[in-house]
Amino acid sequence: MDLQAVRQQFPALQQQINNQPLIYLDNAATSQKPEVVIQAVEQFYRRQNANVHRGAHQLSERATSAFEAARTTVKQFINAASEQEIIWTRGTTEGINLIAQSYARPLLQPGDEILLTELEHHANIVPWQIVAEQTGALIRVVPINDNGDLNLQRFAELLNEKTRIVSLTHISNALGTINPVAGLVRQAKAAGAIVVIDGAQAAPHLEIDVQRLGCDFYLFSGHKLFAPTGIGVLYGRQQLLEAMPPWQAGGEMISRVSFSGTSYNTLPFKFEAGTPNISGALGLAEAIRFLDTLDRKALARHERALMNKALEYCSAIPGFTRIGSPTACASILSFQLSSHHQQDVVRKNR
Repeated sequence: MDLQAVRQQFPALQQQINNQPLIYLDNAATSQKPEVVIQAVEQFYRRQNANVHRGAHQLSERATSAFEAARTTVKQFINAASEQEIIWTRGTTEGINLIAQSYARPLLQPGDEILLTELEHHANIVPWQIVAEQTGALIRVVPINDNGDLNLQRFAELLNEKTRIVSLTHISNALGTINPVAGLVRQAKAAGAIVVIDGAQAAPHLEIDVQRLGCDFYLFSGHKLFAPTGIGVLYGRQQLLEAMPPWQAGGEMISRVSFSGTSYNTLPFKFEAGTPNISGALGLAEAIRFLDTLDRKALARHERALMNKALEYCSAIPGFTRIGSPTACASILSFQLSSHHQQDVVRKNR
């Protein structure tokens, strides 16, 4: 794979910062966008701009067709069983909040337990804290080992007959730890728990197969996957989604409305209130197609090489201490530099 040719497809990387070619290392926060994604979004606003599912004119029909084709692209990307299991969200954070309020809040009773881990992003902590306060449920936290691996023994010990929900990250955004989620899902399901997987960091790096994983919910954000901001995906097993009440109301989630009563739309539209991020969905589908053109194994090898090189160079810096050294790790490097604050280090090296 010609890595320079891949780099050339990202307009933002063609600029210079401080008279040097831009080297962008903040992909865990958000990724840069390839030209094909930018063009897909631009093309929508130039030639297709219309609302979806609610117009009889040709532009609306074209927009609706492209919008639902994007849903099919995502379904195939994660191997969901049906397009009805693909819910558009603003991102992973909104998706977790949807699950917490629509699935968990009606289900949980005082004393029920929600199992999280020390590896979680706060977006996979705070929604559960809120729903625990609302229901009287308790949050249990699986610790990590000194090297950043999840403590698998404690995971098994904390699972019990009171565990209703297990929500954990696929790849840690801070340490890069890759959790053995397939095995963890099996253990959780054997205990009778519903499993939620935060795949925000995993979707750009790993091939995701939700049916093989066996999870009940899986979430990821477009902006970490070369797609626009403000678009994300909630995958949920159809049986669960059908039983869940709507979280937000208005627009496409309505089948029939009157002052005497309202009936709700079918899946997936029941959870897609209001005008959706149409251009974001089209951009996400294009980002997936872009990723599919690349050699994923070659990308993984290149990432490992970059990670090894970063460790080699950083280890030679006086005061450098890596935080964690997970057994299975994505290309995320967290460290301390003596007692210096990160902002002081950045300003000194500008």
